[in-house]
Amino acid sequence: MPAANPAVTAALVQGALMGAGLIVVIGAQNAFVLRQGITRRHVTSCVAVCVVSDWILIAAGAFGLGGLIASQPALTQFFRYAGALFLMAYGALALRRAARAGALVASSAAPVGGSRRAAVGTAVALTWLNPHVYLDTVVLLGSVAAQQPGASRAAFAVGAALSSLIWFTALGAGASALAPRLQRPGTWRLIDAGVALVMFGVAWQLLASSPSV
Repeated sequence: MPAANPAVTAALVQGALMGAGLIVVIGAQNAFVLRQGITRRHVTSCVAVCVVSDWILIAAGAFGLGGLIASQPALTQFFRYAGALFLMAYGALALRRAARAGALVASSAAPVGGSRRAAVGTAVALTWLNPHVYLDTVVLLGSVAAQQPGASRAAFAVGAALSSLIWFTALGAGASALAPRLQRPGTWRLIDAGVALVMFGVAWQLLASSPSV
């Protein structure tokens, strides 16, 4: 069996960490999945909607926008620096959240009736009608993916997709166990501090990989 390519492995890990940093935040979508998990209402359907939606958006970013950026050297340079700037700003916001220490509360999710159609419709709306999802998943992930050469771009996308699958599955299936911990401000201080480190680290990698001019 051939040895793993270190660059591909590094891209996979980077994609997983960055994907986790973008997905694991306090928000209506996560609160909704947590609520469905606690009430045991259509958990599998809601998790599937969130995960598949993320996969579509990740693919659009990595291979759509990312491919467009990679094909244009001027765009590559622009998005290298713009992406690094955005990542640093995202990291700063994560540090700010860590200082304020919020919490993920299931009761903050949008109310939903008992039918599967209502639950799935709410999951779709909370995902696709959120403008931040396009900025984060398509634009930001796409701009970073564009810096990955060859097979590394696919590995980066796979890493981000795995983070989505693991997070939403854990949130839905383990809601009863996770809910008390996710409602503790201290837990989110640690999560947001970790998100900030990941974002600053990826920004540094983008700047360090910039060719000299």
